Amino acid sequence: MQEEGGMEGETTNAPGPSLGRLRGFAFDLDGTIWAGSTLLPGAIELVAALRSSDIPVVFASNSSRHGAAVLAARLTGMGISAGERDVVAAFDLVADEIVRRLGRVRVLPLATADMDELLASAGHDVLPLEDWARAQAVVVGNDPAFDFGRLRAASRAVAAGAAFFAVNMDARFPVAQDAFDPGCGALVEAVATAAEARPIVIGKPYAPLFERTLERLGCRADEAAMVGDNMASDIVGGRAAGMFTVWIDGRGDRAVDGQSPRPDLIARNLPELHRFWQNQRQIPE
Repeated sequence: MQEEGGMEGETTNAPGPSLGRLRGFAFDLDGTIWAGSTLLPGAIELVAALRSSDIPVVFASNSSRHGAAVLAARLTGMGISAGERDVVAAFDLVADEIVRRLGRVRVLPLATADMDELLASAGHDVLPLEDWARAQAVVVGNDPAFDFGRLRAASRAVAAGAAFFAVNMDARFPVAQDAFDPGCGALVEAVATAAEARPIVIGKPYAPLFERTLERLGCRADEAAMVGDNMASDIVGGRAAGMFTVWIDGRGDRAVDGQSPRPDLIARNLPELHRFWQNQRQIPE
């Protein structure tokens, strides 16, 4: 794709480093590296090529079900070697953000059992559903057990004054190519509507996850790429952080007219991104 006189695949000719000069890459996971239990084509090859060129790779996930340790083990099992420090997950940032804002408090979580463990390990008192009236904070993640009773407890707690935290606002959670479950954001909106309150959001597109990602990459924001399939979280957040943004447009329509901010680069898939990077790579003399 050629647009506005830029390089193939580029959507803007704003000043800044080319894809080939970047010194770090951050990849979203759901919908970018994998879809459900399926690793997407080209993921292994692209990550291996970057690493063999001494370019750090970090996986920056809005995951609200599991933390970095689980995600890293899953990546390794699928063929991309990863340790816990190679993954930054919104899930892992929640407990510390509550401590930063409120101290160690009584928390009502709507999430997986992993969230209970994370909150308890940070010193919070994890409340059962029936004890919602004592909650000082409510955390909503991706909750497979979500039902009317859980919605009622969480929304009543928030309406009564409990601080309201959301791991992310992603409306959909990809489970396979062209298939999804309702995401964390869909559940958050239900609580927000009933409680008449808006949440404090931890994950993309907000700053905390990008700040941690850049720390792990060890480079400046303008030297790093954020690669993802979600315009509202990956691209908006990456641009706000000052990163070079790559939108993986899995549908192939490449429609960005009227959207702001626009991605720096559009690729249909990871093999196409791999080709763009190879074509622009600057090899030292």
